[in-house]
Amino acid sequence: MMGTVYEEITLKNVADLTRVEEGLIKESGIRQMTLRCVVDTGAGTLVISEAVQNELGLRTKRVRESTLANGEKTACKIAETVEIQWKDRSMTCEPWVLPEAPEVLLGAIPLENMDLMVDPMERKLVGVHGDQPVGMIY
Repeated sequence: MMGTVYEEITLKNVADLTRVEEGLIKESGIRQMTLRCVVDTGAGTLVISEAVQNELGLRTKRVRESTLANGEKTACKIAETVEIQWKDRSMTCEPWVLPEAPEVLLGAIPLENMDLMVDPMERKLVGVHGDQPVGMIY
């Protein structure tokens, strides 16, 4: 068994990034946080808690029913877009919000988008195609 893989990522409020580009706020006004997450290839996307949602100032865009790993069905909020950054790679997505999520989960879609995979021997993220991310068009 591989064990749990943790990585440090930075999440940024994309609306704030846009406001900086438009000159409406200074770069220091970008709501962002760097945190340790669980790399969870069984999760579809980025999963955050309500506390993280609130700290980043993300509004809820919609609610969707989801099935948790234990088979339980729950209503999940889907928040405004965040930028996920890991080292020199980044991508944007709409995170799913679980109210009492004990940890942030970095799921399969962001991993694939950033051309990352889990090295099971080293228990860390590595580039699928080495140090330079490669984009895939399906």
